[in-house]
Amino acid sequence: MILCFDIGGTAIKVAEVTGPQGPGMPYRLPTPTHDFAAFVAAMRKAVAAASQPPRILAISIAGAVDKAGLATVANIPCLTGRPLAQDLQAALGLPVVLANDADCFAMAEAVQGAGRGHDVVLGIILGTGVGGGVVAGGRLIAAAGEWGHGPVLAHRADVPVLRCGCGQTGCLDTLGGARGMEHLHRHLHGAGADSRAIVSGWQAGDPASAATVRLWCDVLAGPLAMVANLLTPGVIAAGGGLASSAPLVAMLDGAVRQRILRRMDGPLVVPATAGEEPGLIGAAALACAA
Repeated sequence: MILCFDIGGTAIKVAEVTGPQGPGMPYRLPTPTHDFAAFVAAMRKAVAAASQPPRILAISIAGAVDKAGLATVANIPCLTGRPLAQDLQAALGLPVVLANDADCFAMAEAVQGAGRGHDVVLGIILGTGVGGGVVAGGRLIAAAGEWGHGPVLAHRADVPVLRCGCGQTGCLDTLGGARGMEHLHRHLHGAGADSRAIVSGWQAGDPASAATVRLWCDVLAGPLAMVANLLTPGVIAAGGGLASSAPLVAMLDGAVRQRILRRMDGPLVVPATAGEEPGLIGAAALACAA
């Protein structure tokens, strides 16, 4: 049995995988954020409550894990700076497979979602910011999905150039997600609006919202096309709050396909279809491949 965890700043989702159908119904534990001993105790409690002894722990986490295995988890400070997989394996006495949530999302789309049957799958998150992961030949390419970072916007006169949390200025992450769409709307019109209201206004024919969405799409489409030219994915599966609008994803797809070298008869950027628990699904798939 694989015991899967999807760890966020508020809650830890836990589910068991006992067969090919994937994770069972998850339950939640509160996330201890400032005390590593309490965090380990919560994990140990989940292991003890499992229906049978797990053979491996599969973890999706809302943070970055570098090539040295060191974690950076902004909303769970007690995990930052730790070789997290090693520490948890030592504390819990079980093998641990760990990846960030965007990588797990990409893996879920590759094995159970829009990427099934494609050799190269790019999963993109259009959430608060932008992120993603890459799966090739059924295997995750570690640390390959950070298409939201790098100062690609620094020389555009028509968009606000903002400082990014990564330390760079002008990263796509600052404008490509929901908060970025809101920044663009304020830049164009001098008034604040929620990203959901902007998308709804665009679909209803509001000219101001339409101008914001067009600029947002133009900002994203060029960098995403370059990533598509580099990776040649069979599909780009889009998840996150903004991707819940199928017309918005279709608009981005059209803009990206106009900018790539390949000519495609069907869509390239499509809504994610793996379901409501991509972190658990992707973590389980990574554990199966380990």
